[in-house]
Amino acid sequence: MTSMGNTRRMMSVGLIGAALALTLAAPARAGETPTAAAGTNTAGWQLTPTGTDARFRGLAPVDRGTAWAAGSKGTVLRTTDGGRSWRNVSPPDAAELEFRDVEAFDARRAVVLAIGEGEASRVLRTEDGGATWTESFRNTDPRAFYDCMTFFDRRHGLAMSDPVDGKYRILSTRDGGRSWKVLPNAGMPDALPGEAGFAASGQCLVSAGPRDVWLATGGGAAARVLHSADRGLTWTATVSPIPAGDPARGVFGLAFRDRAHGIAVGGDYRKDQPSPQAGAVTRDGGRTWRASATPPPAYRSGVAWLPHSRNAALAVGPTGTDLTTDGGRTWRTVDTGSYDTVDCTPDGSCWASGEKGRIARLGRK
Repeated sequence: MTSMGNTRRMMSVGLIGAALALTLAAPARAGETPTAAAGTNTAGWQLTPTGTDARFRGLAPVDRGTAWAAGSKGTVLRTTDGGRSWRNVSPPDAAELEFRDVEAFDARRAVVLAIGEGEASRVLRTEDGGATWTESFRNTDPRAFYDCMTFFDRRHGLAMSDPVDGKYRILSTRDGGRSWKVLPNAGMPDALPGEAGFAASGQCLVSAGPRDVWLATGGGAAARVLHSADRGLTWTATVSPIPAGDPARGVFGLAFRDRAHGIAVGGDYRKDQPSPQAGAVTRDGGRTWRASATPPPAYRSGVAWLPHSRNAALAVGPTGTDLTTDGGRTWRTVDTGSYDTVDCTPDGSCWASGEKGRIARLGRK
């Protein structure tokens, strides 16, 4: 009888094999998957039919079959058949909201974050697969602008706002998103002038394990990564090598495979601007960051580790997908389709989403 550990290793090998096959592929036109080298099957992003033109910057795959996506025009989609079909489960009267993050616990329970100034920033929760929604938080401070959220487990989660009174504001839940409270900011370092988070991929606030959380910044003189080891009560800030110094530049996405090993991606989101040094890595939980020796060649907003892999990860942005097999030190572009965010599941599936209703799974034809 095959053990659970062996099963997971086999799934990991299969998934990594599909990703590595991308490195053998010739570059494709935007929106297409690459053609693998002779003797291999076609491998890459397989677009799924969503029936909408919304832009999905929020993505929460649960497993091979179930995934949620949240995007513009108040749109929330859910699949339970691996992306073969998507059901529109958008909250009623939400067309004016911009959903930029979604965290899902299973096929029935999910939490979505709407961004914007003042009351445009909201959190909604469903416990019945999107049939009904409950608004559990509405921001009443006109100075606050919420960007991202993350959950440590099914009960404990955080959301972050751009600086208010010179410090990032952290919102906390202990009941799975049913209720929220603003945490005290005494343990939060001062924000830099002009510094903020980017609501580009739902990855400006990420967690690993039961207590560690990281916050990505840009816009100020430096692009920083803030870390908390106590669920957001106290923080330390470290400068990353990703360039900032402009409201359009900084760290846009983070991914940690454990509390020590992390990858940061970003750059300049303007189409006519280059993005040198768009990747960085840490091996000490964010205390220090090192620039990627061969970074992604352009702005990237999302990044994800491949399941059960110590060294393989994917980064995505409007101009393509990049693969690393050495923990983020070097990257190679393997697809030129446009995606804003990417995420992978423990049971061995990777998903990406972006503009014009694009949601895809990594796989073989």
